[in-house]
Amino acid sequence: MTSWRAGHDCAPFKRPVRVGDAPARHSARRASLLAEARERAGLSDFGDGSFRAPLAKLLEAIEGEARLTAVGRAVQRTRIVGLLSARLQMQAWLARHPEIEDEQVDVRFVVVGFPRTGTTLLQRILAQDSRSSWLAWWECRHPVPLPGWQVEESRRQRDPRVAKAEAEVAAMIAGNPALAAVHPLDALAPDEDVMLLEHAFQSSPPAGSMNVPSYLRWHLAQDGRTAYADHARFLRFLQWQKRMRGEPVGPFVLKAPHHMVHLDRLLERYPGATIVYTHRDPLDTLPSLASMALQLRRLTCDTVHPAECADYALTTARCRLARTEGVRRATGGRRFVDVWFSDMANDALAVVERIYGAIGLDLPAGVRAGMARYIAENGRERRPPHGYTLEQFGLDADAICSEFASYRETHVVPHQRGG
Repeated sequence: MTSWRAGHDCAPFKRPVRVGDAPARHSARRASLLAEARERAGLSDFGDGSFRAPLAKLLEAIEGEARLTAVGRAVQRTRIVGLLSARLQMQAWLARHPEIEDEQVDVRFVVVGFPRTGTTLLQRILAQDSRSSWLAWWECRHPVPLPGWQVEESRRQRDPRVAKAEAEVAAMIAGNPALAAVHPLDALAPDEDVMLLEHAFQSSPPAGSMNVPSYLRWHLAQDGRTAYADHARFLRFLQWQKRMRGEPVGPFVLKAPHHMVHLDRLLERYPGATIVYTHRDPLDTLPSLASMALQLRRLTCDTVHPAECADYALTTARCRLARTEGVRRATGGRRFVDVWFSDMANDALAVVERIYGAIGLDLPAGVRAGMARYIAENGRERRPPHGYTLEQFGLDADAICSEFASYRETHVVPHQRGG
């Protein structure tokens, strides 16, 4: 695979002056971001400082590798300041409402699998069960109420974060219409709670949306303990907000391929969760994920190299597979239900029935009908086709089959043979 040299014309917030002063420049920019977040929030307590080292690694990678446009630099600064502001605001909410920490969160399903294996559709079908809870894109993107939100008024008015999220989704699609073919973006629909981990600056979205390989490899090597402590805190906060809005709260249906990296930490936090593990041939998933990274990076990057997108897909796939299979062995597979991508395409409702049967959960007729209706109204054919090839990203079919031979023999080939 072609190796692309990075490190030029890529600082996220303003152009670097000279290479020799990089450590001082990085420190000054971190301080600037922290100060802007404090000013924006009117607060000073960030709580646990475990986010600082990951933030430093991310900023160094952005400045040295990402090749962002002027718009991209502004977007990243806005996003990072927003994440820092949310940490400040959450600390303030916890101080005013300590009962938030008493929330008992139950997670029923966590949908994982290589990206592009049907995880989004499956989560959204499972979320049709009104006995369950889930997080909409707007909640994941903006987990902290906007200034002025009043608990006592939350049941009577639409949350202003919804309109903000809808505008963001519209801007993403307007910026690159090809995204509509890659992922069904919808501010009101269930989506990936990996966005909660962004507040710890330990997650995969930054590496998907821009070329930051040094940060990606550093992040994948971490143990995830502090990140999932953050995740649990935000989930308690979001559940409390649902209660304040008068919404029924049940066991959550979560979804994020990223959770494969730290399934052990996730299961420590949510011991009642069943892992619903989706499968598809890496010959299909790797170029599909590389294509998704390509489209996301085109929103904010000067130049997007397909080979770098392929490297992102391969690096994350290797780590996710190794970590997930390790947890599977450690648990004897008792926490896992396997799902095949082609089965989802052919008879998604039968897949759901099998998942429910595996954990002994009933599927009432009304719930089943609601799921069937959602499937009929949200088929893949309703979105533009998503085209990609291995060759487009310099991926070699024989090399993939060799590297992922064990996974394919265990999870893909038997199903292709009808086993």
